[in-house]
Amino acid sequence: MPLGADKVSQREAMEKDLTLEDTADTAKDTHALLADDGQRCSARRRRRRRYLPPQHGAWAMLVVPYLVGVLWAGPSWLQLPLLVAWLGGYLLSYYLFLAVKTRRLSRVARQVLVYSAVTVPAALLVVVLRPELLAFAPVYAVLLAVNAWYAWRRTERALLNNLASVVQGCLMVPVAATAAGLAPAAAFAPFVVLLLYFAGTVLFVKSTIRGRGDPRYLGGSIAFHGAAVVAAGVIAWPLAVPFGWFLVRAAWLPHRRLTPKQIGMIEIANCVVLVVAIPLAMS
Repeated sequence: MPLGADKVSQREAMEKDLTLEDTADTAKDTHALLADDGQRCSARRRRRRRYLPPQHGAWAMLVVPYLVGVLWAGPSWLQLPLLVAWLGGYLLSYYLFLAVKTRRLSRVARQVLVYSAVTVPAALLVVVLRPELLAFAPVYAVLLAVNAWYAWRRTERALLNNLASVVQGCLMVPVAATAAGLAPAAAFAPFVVLLLYFAGTVLFVKSTIRGRGDPRYLGGSIAFHGAAVVAAGVIAWPLAVPFGWFLVRAAWLPHRRLTPKQIGMIEIANCVVLVVAIPLAMS
């Protein structure tokens, strides 16, 4: 072999070794970066879980009545601090009830302080500028007492506790309307419509997940949804159409094996339909 060719061969071998070393180093660096990113993402998720409850269905019950109330009464700037107080109040109550359940306020003291700092100023602003909203305080006090009782007993998934939470959420319709200057009674009809939907959803979800196979939940859900079709149709006949679908899903879907995520997606679609249908059907 010529001497020049031998040098070329040696140089190629060295370059190949260097390339392999670089590739290995790059792989190690990439692995380290991915592990670092994974740790950061995991830390972010842990922080988020510490400050956001893992109750995804609750957000629909918070947002939908508020939107319906705003659309029903018309927008007002006071509804913005009301929204802050409403969402902050839910988060605050969640961690307070968690403290009641665990008998350990120290575990959630930071969350309670954070959400108190968010909720109290916003709520005070709304009440000072619209003192008639204080008329809702006794009703919320009773409903929150029901929640606290079930939290103390560690039976938060009881049907009555779920229904108490539904009433709390739906009351945001007249609350948001009152914040815009309407009388609470002016928003009574959309309040009832949402109450029919969310109360029926409680029964439907129980018949498909935790109470699956229990004929009492299935029969109760179907009967309630049948009555809701009639009631919604009396309030505004076009609403009998979406409520007719709610009856179909209450009778049909419990017999299919749906995951909680699939059920949640169906209910999100139902909520969107209601937010659009209520102002249109009842205007």
